[in-house]
Amino acid sequence: MNIELRRLTGDDAPRVREILATPEVSTWWGDPDEETAELISPEDPDTTTYAIEFEGAVVGVIQSSEEPTPGYRHAGIDLAVHPDWHGRGIGTAAIHRLATHLIEERGHHRLTIDPAAENERAIAVYRRLGFRPVGVLRQYERRQDGTWRDGLLMDLLAPELTTP
Repeated sequence: MNIELRRLTGDDAPRVREILATPEVSTWWGDPDEETAELISPEDPDTTTYAIEFEGAVVGVIQSSEEPTPGYRHAGIDLAVHPDWHGRGIGTAAIHRLATHLIEERGHHRLTIDPAAENERAIAVYRRLGFRPVGVLRQYERRQDGTWRDGLLMDLLAPELTTP
């Protein structure tokens, strides 16, 4: 899969908001305006956000958050792909590319990802790459309607990363 990851810029904000506002994505993410602002300018200096480009178009976003404390060093990943591009392996390729970067270039031995427990499509993708369920995070995140949903904490040790 020929995708490119590049750092997000302010110029990407309209497209990022468009992706996050689609019903298929907004189900799993928060308010598109708030999420876009945070993705474009993360408050955490250990967070990096990338545009996922395929055939010259921005089709999604992927983010890494690194824990720098030596005794707990690891990185987490978040992902959103526009639904027009679902089912093409783009999300899988983007996660694999970022995971490889985090392991080989940033020196992480463990990665985490935390989809909504009911997001079966995402969980299947993460499993294919080698992520394993660790446990359910009960009432983990508040939905836009104010109700709570569970999250599934998954992790992957560097040697477990599977090539898609």
